[in-house]
Amino acid sequence: MTSLPEDPSSLIRDDDRDTAVQRLQEAYAEGLISHEELDERLHQVLTARTRSEVMSPLASLPPENAGTTSTIAAAGGRIRRRGAWRVPRQLKVASAFGRVHLDLSRAVIEYPVVDIELQLGTGRAKITVPRDATVEFEDLHAGWKDTHYKPLRRSPSGGPTIRISGTMGYGRLKIRHARR
Repeated sequence: MTSLPEDPSSLIRDDDRDTAVQRLQEAYAEGLISHEELDERLHQVLTARTRSEVMSPLASLPPENAGTTSTIAAAGGRIRRRGAWRVPRQLKVASAFGRVHLDLSRAVIEYPVVDIELQLGTGRAKITVPRDATVEFEDLHAGWKDTHYKPLRRSPSGGPTIRISGTMGYGRLKIRHARR
C-alpha cells in the first residue's frame, strides 16, 4: 500500500498522483490486474482529490520488489534525495566523506516499515521523515556524537515506521519530522 506524507483528508499533489498512475501501469504490465481493472483504477486515481481516494485503488496491489535492497554510495561529496522519489523497503547509504540528506517528506513510501542502514565515515547526516512516521534508531552506532532527534509531542499514527541502523564515525545524525 502506498503511504503518502499527509493525512487522509488532505488534497493530493500531482507528483503523488503520477506515482500512483505509474504503479498501476506497472501492475498491469506484470499481469496483476486486467485491462478493465486498470481503466477503472486509473479513473479513480485521476479523479481523486484526497490521499485516501488515491490510496484505495493501490491497496490490493502487492508491494514492489519487497526483498530488494537499494544502495546509494559515494566516496566523497554529498548524497541527497528529495522530492517525490520512491523509497525502497531496504536502503543502504554508504559514504566515506561528505554529507547525507535524505528527505522522505514527499517521497512515496509503499511499505509499512522501511529499513535505512547508514555506513558513514565522516560528515553529518540529516533524515527528514513524514509527519506521521514512527522513528526507531536503537541499532545505530555513532562513534563521536549522539543522534539528535526530537519526537513529536503527539504520537504519530498511521504512517510508516522508519528504522535506522548502521555505523557513523565522525559526525552527527539529525532526524526530524516534516513540518507539513
